[in-house]
Amino acid sequence: MSRHTFVGPAGVSVAIGWDRPLETFYVQVSRPDPEDPGECDTFIWKGLEPNELTSAAAAIEIATPHAALPTDLGNTLEMDRLKTLGVSDGEYQAVMKRRLFPK
Repeated sequence: MSRHTFVGPAGVSVAIGWDRPLETFYVQVSRPDPEDPGECDTFIWKGLEPNELTSAAAAIEIATPHAALPTDLGNTLEMDRLKTLGVSDGEYQAVMKRRLFPK
């Protein structure tokens, strides 16, 4: 799994990366919780389901309104994905995927 974090206006935080077990890119966008300092309110969380975001561009499109992202982020995310092509699930990871996502 890869994770790249960027800060936007008003303390908004954007995490974006590649989740190899779910074979999806993901985006989490959070802001400071005004009711509980030190905590965050995640108001966007995409890429929780297998193959939900199949391209870096789809993840970047979701994240772009919330923080300034580097122009080469698409290449970075794609390299993150490519580095995991030969990796397979371990025994326990495979069991959990079958439980969480039965066919």
